[in-house]
Amino acid sequence: MESLFEKKLKSEIIFQGELIDLRRDEVLLPDGNIGLREYINHPGAVCCVPLLPDGRVLFIKQYRYAINSEIIELPAGKIDKNESPECAARREIEEEIGYKTKELTLLTKIYPAVGFANEIMWIYLSQSLEKSIPRTDEDEFIIVLPLNFEKAMSMIWNGQIRDAKSIIALQWANRFLKK
Repeated sequence: MESLFEKKLKSEIIFQGELIDLRRDEVLLPDGNIGLREYINHPGAVCCVPLLPDGRVLFIKQYRYAINSEIIELPAGKIDKNESPECAARREIEEEIGYKTKELTLLTKIYPAVGFANEIMWIYLSQSLEKSIPRTDEDEFIIVLPLNFEKAMSMIWNGQIRDAKSIIALQWANRFLKK
């Protein structure tokens, strides 16, 4: 089989933001023609399944401007420069829901949007939680929502939980916990 690899010939930053930048690359296609690829360059992110000893999962509810809606999702966030995914996961759990985690298990890594972004997301199960103080960003408004694990699973199937990373993370946590 022939290679499907596309070789980058030229790259330009179209937009530089605080979180992401938008790039346009000229590439050599497998058939020898030249193509254009536009994509978001992303620093990577984490998503956590914080599990309390009683079996409840700590979700968050927040307004997401891009979809003009409140949504139920798991704690997540971008990885800061020179920060490991594990450190980012611990930081996000404490910032968003006000818990420190003593036990963090990497469940998987995913590419949330391969058609237009190079983001890698690390998904963790967080256990042995210890209450601390939430430290949300000044422009972040969150309601912590503890849900029974099985109830959360049913909320996926009835459309109440629609966030892709949360659906994937919960499915992986379910598989891991049933082993």
